[in-house]
Formats: sequence, C-alpha cells, structure tokens
Amino acid sequence: MRLNSSQSFNFLPVPTDIHFGCGMLNTLPDRLKSLGGKRPFLVTDPGLRAAGMVERIETLLASAGLPLVVFDGVKPDSGSDLIMEAASRLRACDADAVVGIGGGSSLDTAKAVAAMGTNSGSILDYAGLHKIVNRPLPMVAIPTTAGTGSEVTLWSVFTDDGKKIKAAAGSVLLFPSVALCDPELTYELPAALTAATGMDALGHAVECFTNDACQAISAALALEAIGLIGRYLRTAVMNGRDRTARYAMMLASTMAGIAMNPTRLGLAHALAMPLGSWGFRVPHGAAIAITLPVVMAFNHLAQPERYVEVARALGEAVDQLPVREGAARSFAAVRRLSQDIGIPAGLREFGLREEHIDAITAEAIKSGNVAVNPRRASVEDLRRILQEAL
Repeated sequence: MRLNSSQSFNFLPVPTDIHFGCGMLNTLPDRLKSLGGKRPFLVTDPGLRAAGMVERIETLLASAGLPLVVFDGVKPDSGSDLIMEAASRLRACDADAVVGIGGGSSLDTAKAVAAMGTNSGSILDYAGLHKIVNRPLPMVAIPTTAGTGSEVTLWSVFTDDGKKIKAAAGSVLLFPSVALCDPELTYELPAALTAATGMDALGHAVECFTNDACQAISAALALEAIGLIGRYLRTAVMNGRDRTARYAMMLASTMAGIAMNPTRLGLAHALAMPLGSWGFRVPHGAAIAITLPVVMAFNHLAQPERYVEVARALGEAVDQLPVREGAARSFAAVRRLSQDIGIPAGLREFGLREEHIDAITAEAIKSGNVAVNPRRASVEDLRRILQEAL
C-alpha cells in the first residue's frame, strides 16, 4: 500500500491470547487453568450438541478435573433475552469462566454472557461503545466457522428483542481472554455455510482495507486476508476436508478480525445490520456477500489505487491496466467468487422487496461504518445500492 506520511493513528492492542493450529481444542483445559478457571460455563448451540462437540468438551474437561455447566440454547442472531437467560444460569451455578464455541452468534453471546457475569442490569444497557464498566469473567473463544473473527474482536452483536433490530456492544473489555483457533473444527461445516462465512471474512478485509480509517498495520493484515480468501475459499467450499484451505480460511478470518478493530468497516456492514433485523433476518454472511460487490462498485473511484490492490490480491492481472480499469476488476472478481461458491444472486431470494428499502436505509445510515466509508454516502445512495442488490 502507499504510505500516508501525514497520517497519525492508534492501533488498538489485541489482549486476546491467540493459539492457532490443528488440534488446538485439546489445549482447552490448560488454557482454562491458566486463567484460574475451575467451574467453566459453556455457551454453544444445539447443532454442536447434536454433532457431539459438547460431549467431547465435557470429556476433555472432566479428565482435567474441570466440571462443566452447559448452555446450548444459542440461535442464529441470538437476542438480548437469550443472553440474559444464559447470564442468569451462569450466576446460579457460580461459574468463574466462560467458554464459547461455535459461529459468530455463539461467540458473541458468550462474550456478552461473560460481561453480564460481572456487570449489573441488562445487556441492552451496554449497547454502544465503551459502556461496560467491570471486567467480564475470563472467556475462551473457540470458532467453528471461518468468517466473523469474533474470537479477536471487541464487539458483541445481538438482536434487541424489544425493538427487533440488531444491536452491538463494543468495548476493549469484551475481547476474549483466549482464542483457540483450530481449523479442524471447520472440516464438517456445510458448503453453503462455508461460503457465506468466508464472504463475511472477505467483507471485513475489503471494507477495512479500503475505508478512510485504515492505516498501515490494519492494511497489511487485511490485504493478506484478501489474498488468502481469494486463493482458498473456493477449495474450502468444494472440498471441506482440504486441510490447507481450511487452515488458510481460519487464518484469514482471524487476521481480518484483528485488522478491523481500530478501523470499523463500510456500507456493506452498515446495511447488513438492518438486513438481519425485524422479520427479514437475512443471514449476515449472505447479506455481506450480495451487497459487497455493489458497494465496491459505488466506492472504487474514491480509492482507486486501493481497489487495484484488492484486485491484485484476488488474483487479477492488473499491472498493465489503467488505474480505473484495474480498480473495477476488484468488484468483478468478488462477483465471480460469489457465483462460483453458490451465493444467492440477490436479496429477493430472502424475501426482501422494494417496499422494505426505506426502513433498512433509515437504520443503516445511523451506523458508524458509514462515517469511515471511502465515499460519502446518503440515504439515497444506500437506496440505490439495495435496489441493485435485489
């Protein structure tokens, strides 16, 4: 990337102790003991219970003398009521550490539950940035998808069940204490979920790399993540047990998660929050995958050199092209990638219609991701983006 010598920036420290590699799940007892945890509380979803993962963890921890209490009620786009239900159970069993295993919903729920173990009131009281007062219980995050990067971010995203809209609590105190990133846990992930979560990771990397808040450290991480996803996502979708592809995708997801902490993202993520709200509940990864190339087309002339770098990282031959043409190759490459891995063609496939656009854009324009987008955007611009994404 081109350096901006007039830029001053702060790169948030990532206090999470990251352990990455195949078989890393087996170190969970040691990690809990290093945190002083003796009575862990597991937050996960029914699917992982059915797949035998909960039993595996129970056996692993029992052999180390660590009795486990399990909450396996997490749902996609889990809400504030469920978080408070889990927090009540956490307090009742006097747990001293939280383990979250699963996709983004499970990890975000576990982070919120750990926070409510030491903070009063409702999780909704902490929606926004830096409102959490007391340090949460120690928490170990174990991702089973390669997409959200929640294991290394300061955000917990959930549904406000009263308003039926997505909300987020952000705080440096919400970083997990430990992340166990084990690519083997993604081997059985269905192709469609591999595709959607992989595109979410790509959205994190692209929007981080191209937005106005990006600096050299985030840029290096994000650009490497883009390259890994461009090379390996197709293989991970088509052959889920390809060890190298699964390793690369989890690495890319984690790198993009670290990169975006100090930068925020852009319009695709601003739109994804309301698209996952109310009755729409468009899956987050699908919302990102469908809107990302449209947003990139809208943005690319505001940061053409950066979009050329995105295109190059995705394998496009751009060195002999004019800058504008090279920049346009970036969103063309993302569209081809989406098509190749079976992402739905448009938001209509999830029930979205023209009459829904005004409500979505009115909510999206409030997002902090709009402010850092490389091209200034109005409500009308967001309307046009959504219309094209239908």
